[in-house]
Amino acid sequence: MYSPLFLTATLHAASVVAKQCANITVPVSISARNGVFNIPTLRGNEDAARFARNLTSIRGNFTEEALLDYATVTGVYEISAKFCKPDTENGTNPTVQILTHGLGFDKTYWDLPYNNFNYSYIDVAVDQYGFCTLSIDRLGEGNSSKADPLDVLQVPAEMSALYELTMMLRNGTLPSVSQAFNKVVHVGHSFGSTLSFALAVMHPTASDGLILTGFSQNGSFLPTTVASWDSKLARLNQPLRFGNISYSAVTRALSTFMPSASNLTELANGLSRYNITLGEVQEVLQTTDIGNLFAGIVPSKLPKAADLPSGYLTWTDAGSNQFAFLLPEFFDPSILLFAEYSKFPYTLGELLTIGSGPYVAPNFRGPVQILTGREDVVYCGGDCLATGDPALASIPAKSKVAFPAASAFEAYIQPNTAHGINLHYNSTGAYNVIQRFLMAQGLASS
Repeated sequence: MYSPLFLTATLHAASVVAKQCANITVPVSISARNGVFNIPTLRGNEDAARFARNLTSIRGNFTEEALLDYATVTGVYEISAKFCKPDTENGTNPTVQILTHGLGFDKTYWDLPYNNFNYSYIDVAVDQYGFCTLSIDRLGEGNSSKADPLDVLQVPAEMSALYELTMMLRNGTLPSVSQAFNKVVHVGHSFGSTLSFALAVMHPTASDGLILTGFSQNGSFLPTTVASWDSKLARLNQPLRFGNISYSAVTRALSTFMPSASNLTELANGLSRYNITLGEVQEVLQTTDIGNLFAGIVPSKLPKAADLPSGYLTWTDAGSNQFAFLLPEFFDPSILLFAEYSKFPYTLGELLTIGSGPYVAPNFRGPVQILTGREDVVYCGGDCLATGDPALASIPAKSKVAFPAASAFEAYIQPNTAHGINLHYNSTGAYNVIQRFLMAQGLASS
């Protein structure tokens, strides 16, 4: 049964009907103890495959094998963020949620520009429950500053950026946000949950509550995920977005083996002799890595080519994307192509350090909720309820021991959902579970 505070907050949330958002750029100074790894510069996709093979090999811990030393990395980087608040604020003590995305996404994971924003986490948190949100592009991703993908973009450095943003919110020094927040909650997805957990370990008083989505502490399934990605250099997989090739160069290259629109009928007639339909050709073009050549090819919306170094990687195609993130029959098929063509890369340093660091946050005293899709491949091997132990309700539930001082702990398993929670039909159901948990723990805006 919910407390009177929760019921009052719920009634208040129902009156919120709109939100105000501002895109901001925040200079952040980081300082972190990063690993120094002996990884040669990747020259092409063959080297990317060799790295993935080494990383997933059962012969040993490749991170430890490649680690030479530790070094302190410092610098000032710009973090791209979006701050949202209710259109009408009736209280004086609002709660802000810091939203940190995982590998392969940017901050739009929380406010997905698809199907009229019907999948928006921010809409639910702000419009329906009265929270403020700060969604960020992690250091090195989206519109945030790029950095060395091996030496800088590791868990410690990215957590340092998250900590600095947190303290700005608490101190009232975040640019364009005239508010100091006494209640700050960290909501992560996947790698973003890893960063939020690391923050709770290193700075246990920085957060008042943790929501870790797409998360467990069972890393035994990560090699399967990395292998399924068949990683490519991002600049070669989507050259218009991540390389330095021009639109005209891509279209010239495509014209050498792609028919013009006027010849599609002729193509279909020719293929029909071999029992190959135009629809089958279209599926090949859209769902294999050939389709990624088209990402960003609309002349009126050409992206600024990022010219990323070779240490930025991405999975190969829509099939790899679906295997890791989406449960068949429980997502809109079109959202897969949307997610594939708007994906973002991951880095060598992130893959090497995703499983590093302590596994217990002994001094974190706030509430913790882990929300993971039942069919999550990445952290549950495809079934979060398959624990092999009748006394253990789910794989994520095992993480309760990682928070011995937490004021509350809940492991919620979202049905009919895989790793990419926000891309499934029932995503808003998960969003409501999160908000209600926070409000029941006294973390509603007031």
